[in-house]
Amino acid sequence: MSIYDFKVKSIDGDDVSFKDYEGKVLIIVNTASKCGFTPQYEDLQKLYEKYNDKGLEILGFPSNQFKEQEPGDSKEIKNFCQINYGVTFPLFEKIDVRGETAHPLFQYLTQRAPFKALDENHPIGKILIKMLSESSQDYFGDDSIKWNFTKFLIDRSGNVVGRFEPTTSPSKMEADIEKLL
Repeated sequence: MSIYDFKVKSIDGDDVSFKDYEGKVLIIVNTASKCGFTPQYEDLQKLYEKYNDKGLEILGFPSNQFKEQEPGDSKEIKNFCQINYGVTFPLFEKIDVRGETAHPLFQYLTQRAPFKALDENHPIGKILIKMLSESSQDYFGDDSIKWNFTKFLIDRSGNVVGRFEPTTSPSKMEADIEKLL
């Protein structure tokens, strides 16, 4: 199986094949509109504007699995992203990214890029680690998505080459992106 075997629905409800992204460098990110990490949309958009013409695509997948921080429907999500952050990169329908109901794309990504750690020095990171540690769910016992704005970097051949947790700003990915372009 390859990343190019997946099909998803755009935020407008259109079928999209990952074959459309063959030969591109991809950032695949699960997003939310009401999260402490939501301002990462701004850095993602800056990367998109800077590198899209060189072959970078950013693909945003809203998810409401973490404290219901993405409650809106597709139209509300799209409007929020455009109005507040000027997002022009592709967004997709809201999906599950962890657990038994996780979309196969995110199952694939997490199998190929294991969880390492959240940055304890990040201001929100400390709060997030404490909250997840105190949860009744075992957030740290597997490689699943831990929170909104987990980012996966895919090379031009479709290989998952990096996983960046929410505590890593998209701007910190720039050197890794440049190596792949």
